[in-house]
Amino acid sequence: MSLTDFRTLGRTGLRVSPLALGTMTFGDPSWGADEAASMEILDRYLDAGGNFIDTANRYMDGQSERVIGTYLGKNPGLRDRLVIATKFALTMDPHDPNNGGTGRKAIRRHVEESLTRLGTDYLDLYWQHNWDRHTPLEETISTLDDLVREGKVRYVGLSDTPAWAVARMATLAEWRGWTPIAAVQLEYNLLERTSEGELFGAAQELGLGVMPWSPLANGVLTGKYTRDNPNPAGSGRGAFVARHLNERTWTLIDALGRIAAAHDTTIAAAALAWVRQQPLITSTIIGARTPDQLTANLASLEITLTPSELAELAGLTTPDLNFPVPFLHTLGFPAQQGVTTINGVSA
Repeated sequence: MSLTDFRTLGRTGLRVSPLALGTMTFGDPSWGADEAASMEILDRYLDAGGNFIDTANRYMDGQSERVIGTYLGKNPGLRDRLVIATKFALTMDPHDPNNGGTGRKAIRRHVEESLTRLGTDYLDLYWQHNWDRHTPLEETISTLDDLVREGKVRYVGLSDTPAWAVARMATLAEWRGWTPIAAVQLEYNLLERTSEGELFGAAQELGLGVMPWSPLANGVLTGKYTRDNPNPAGSGRGAFVARHLNERTWTLIDALGRIAAAHDTTIAAAALAWVRQQPLITSTIIGARTPDQLTANLASLEITLTPSELAELAGLTTPDLNFPVPFLHTLGFPAQQGVTTINGVSA
């Protein structure tokens, strides 16, 4: 497989690479990648055939979008062959109560600011970055429909949104003739699989694309964390990582190491291959702070895990899902048709 093995996003005609380039690290050398490194990462991804770039207005306080905009400005004619996605909802000004959220006023402001930073007159995919409990779902989805009709946005998606809200927003859009929801974005990796309980079911029933973020569990599944060295030099994002540092994870990493060796690859590549090969996954978001990290992650496309390897890794990370999934399983029903079940075996 390669980045040019394009997939359609949900029930749309939009064709995207199986690995999307996540750019949360762009624009801040103190934690991520400076502008020069970001430009080289973009070069390598596009040279490899990739076409899907994912950012957000809040990433690095807008710097991520600005770096992408600068890159596009230096490469005229490139814009139309790329699929550029950004997000709204997180505030850019904590002192302004109407700056963040998913209300009409905030969305209208944020889309214009993102277009300016990116140096483009349209967004291919506009994500709700997270669910906003204070805004009626109808207000958000109708505003997004307006943006599509005005030509500022091509497709819309929902990130970090509860399954019930995804289902309601998608149904509202369908019944009212508004722009349909194209995809959902969610945390998904071998250590975080609870989306299989509800979000995967909603995506399958509604025909939504599924895009995982953090497929390496904030770096835990890169191989740099081990029993003997659970706090390697250069590690960060403590709270996100600490929740996974336990015996269950070390057992999984042992198995990933053995499987990676059998494929002559890295632990990270094997973990990424597992996510990519799950039935509902459309495109997986990979990030990188250096060009070499990107190259290493792209190597996962060269690996195809066997059914027994997929099942072994899934069996080591069986998630505890909410009711009624465990109860239904006792009655003999799988979690979802075509979705990895709570036993780690595809239905």
